[in-house]
Amino acid sequence: MTDSPPAAASRIAAPPLSTQLHWTAHCVRSVEQGRSLSDVLPQVPSALRPGVQALTFASLRQLGAAHAVGRRLVQRSPAPPVAALLHSALALMLDDPQGQRYAPHTLVDQAVEAAKASRGTRMQAGFLNACLRRFLREREALCAGLDADPVGHWNHPLWWVERVQRDHPDHWQAMLAASNQPGPMTLRVNRRRVSRDGYRQTLQDAGLVAEPVGDDGLVLATPQPVDRLPGFARGHCSVQDGAAQLAAGLLLEGCDWPAQARVLDACAAPGGKTAHLLERADLDLLALDVDARRCERIHDNLRRLGLRAEVQCADAAQPAVWWDGRPFDGILLDAPCTASGIVRRHPDVRWLRRAADVDQLVTIQRQLLEALWPLLRPGGRLVYCTCSVFKAEGADQVAAFLGRHTDAVLRPSPGHLRPGNVGGTGGLPDNVPGGYDGFFYACIDKAGP
Repeated sequence: MTDSPPAAASRIAAPPLSTQLHWTAHCVRSVEQGRSLSDVLPQVPSALRPGVQALTFASLRQLGAAHAVGRRLVQRSPAPPVAALLHSALALMLDDPQGQRYAPHTLVDQAVEAAKASRGTRMQAGFLNACLRRFLREREALCAGLDADPVGHWNHPLWWVERVQRDHPDHWQAMLAASNQPGPMTLRVNRRRVSRDGYRQTLQDAGLVAEPVGDDGLVLATPQPVDRLPGFARGHCSVQDGAAQLAAGLLLEGCDWPAQARVLDACAAPGGKTAHLLERADLDLLALDVDARRCERIHDNLRRLGLRAEVQCADAAQPAVWWDGRPFDGILLDAPCTASGIVRRHPDVRWLRRAADVDQLVTIQRQLLEALWPLLRPGGRLVYCTCSVFKAEGADQVAAFLGRHTDAVLRPSPGHLRPGNVGGTGGLPDNVPGGYDGFFYACIDKAGP
């Protein structure tokens, strides 16, 4: 998911804001009930989806503040559909003025119209109108003291704020602020089909400005629908953050491997890193994922890009079920994690995760590392990565692994990359608009015999 760009809406007449707010409240309520936006957004009518997604993302980025203000406005919480519409409207009015899409009075009027149009909320339209108009009159007083409320100020759950503060004491405030900003749209150019400079010129000819990042990346000045990207359907590029594009180079560079080296991409879906490896080298590559539907996405991405790999639906932690006994030269383990580093692109994640999830995912990561390490030949390389900023899923996990395996040698690695490139992490260029997603990388070689 990415924030829907204004260009997408400018080509067709925008649907009524009241209708968009109705669906935005539906999405916000679903997240509050524990459902992922990836499951909820497809339920939104396709003509409404770009606008609703943009409004929902903006609402979720201010949801902590909206809840805090809502508690000051209302002594007794209204019915969930009304509360969701109230919180959505408040969040949009609390957004950074430079990022606001509509004037506050317009939001109030259209939120009330949305309430009137829905059987579940029409009886409370007057209540909603009174609450929102009171907010307009008393905004300064109602927002006073939000800085002392960590959830209201940082718009992340309290346990999340405290963990980031503990793990990154010198950067935690900037990291939380960066996580509340939309990430840039970054492309990975398929070097097998077009050069990066050539594709950048193609974008320029189409009126799209882009700056290079990394070995194969281009950061767009303005996000675009993929159908506006020249050659996208023909596999000339993919959408992938600059931090995620580091994986292929870390696994491949400096390795003295045979031709058609045997490589495993564990937990591979949707296949972005699989494809990047194949764009950069001729490999005998096995891509695994435990989810059959997500395996189809790997197939789809490889077909579009003109690449080939063996794809299996299997649990990487159970090699007895799928491994043929031939050792791998390289293993990429992009392990399941909290996704705490990519909340600027998936703002629902912060409200869906619970503190207990961290320990559960750490256990899964450890099991995957232990299951896959014996499959790597001596002299081979394993790259462990997560899109998490929590040290339990990164630096601490790898330190424990190295302590258990005397044949594991940690190479120079980026370690924790902080979202927005806060603090210039990992030696990445610091002049990339919007910076990078939060990630962790460890490059581990297996000692020879």
